[in-house]
Amino acid sequence: MSERPDPRPVVREAFRAAADRFDPGRPALILGHFDADGLSAMALLARGFERAGRPARLRVVGRGENPWSEAVRAELAREEVGGLIVTDLGVREGPLKPGTPTVVIDHHVPTGVPGDAVVISGAGLEPEPTSALLAYWCAGVLAPVDDLVWIAGLGLIGDMAEGAGFTEMAEAQALGKTALRDAVSLLNAPRRAAAADAAPSLALLLKAKGPKEIIGAVHPETAQLRAAKAEVAGELDRAKRIGPKVRGDVALIRFHSPCQIHPLVAQQWRGRLKDKVVLAANTGYRPGWVHFAARTGGDRDLIAFLAERRPPGADEQYGSGHRQATGGALRIPDWNHFASSLGFPEERIPEQAAA
Repeated sequence: MSERPDPRPVVREAFRAAADRFDPGRPALILGHFDADGLSAMALLARGFERAGRPARLRVVGRGENPWSEAVRAELAREEVGGLIVTDLGVREGPLKPGTPTVVIDHHVPTGVPGDAVVISGAGLEPEPTSALLAYWCAGVLAPVDDLVWIAGLGLIGDMAEGAGFTEMAEAQALGKTALRDAVSLLNAPRRAAAADAAPSLALLLKAKGPKEIIGAVHPETAQLRAAKAEVAGELDRAKRIGPKVRGDVALIRFHSPCQIHPLVAQQWRGRLKDKVVLAANTGYRPGWVHFAARTGGDRDLIAFLAERRPPGADEQYGSGHRQATGGALRIPDWNHFASSLGFPEERIPEQAAA
């Protein structure tokens, strides 16, 4: 990292300038993704605002939601807030809440310009900071947060950047490598479970003093996380028994589960089918939709791969993320178009199932 420009000063100055535009008389609204990286980013920002004596509200963006969708934009239009922060939810085209100072903190490949929002992005940096690490740098502008570096470590582990070489990771690991990894596994479990309720995970991140508190018996929410993890493990074990269909350079594994296990299934097969684009498709995650994860063990740009095969009806839930780890959600008619275009016409689903 020493041979490259340090991104920390640039990130901090950009966030300082943006936060200074927030109306101090109204709370900031923080939206974040419901995985370990997004929840960690939210918690770091919230705890930074709290320590600075500034009000903030949190809104987890969960299953089937996207801040650029009409439904969430309509919700945002009704909110009276002093500023808006959106983290780990992508960088897309269009303003989120016109007239309100907005900051987008993210590390995924941008697919558009979010109006006049200030974008703090890790995309293209080497090594690439996750959303939680970017949020840790930003939160330090609001108040001292050095004791919360372990939360930034959770985000790095959660998005597979543990070995990227960030000094913050080494500082977090001093609190226990195993505890950090176990905490990430537990924090991710509720959003993968059928209920998709990440509230217990966020609650722990907002009050825990370290990763050992998250995995221990200190707080009641930990039992909820363990129950969710057991549920997900059972569903994953069942899906692992389904073999892939291979056509050309694409391997497709299709299954039906109420749990968000498609990324885990795709990741599992990625290592075994290194020369293929692996698609794990879940027909049971949300009624009327097929959610899928795309992974590859090769040097394939999956963002471009999906863009070239985009069905006519695909919306903002399709094809964002990382070059080698992306996915999406398609309504059943669009899934049928997509599956046929990939050479899997037998994977079409009767369209009455969309009702």
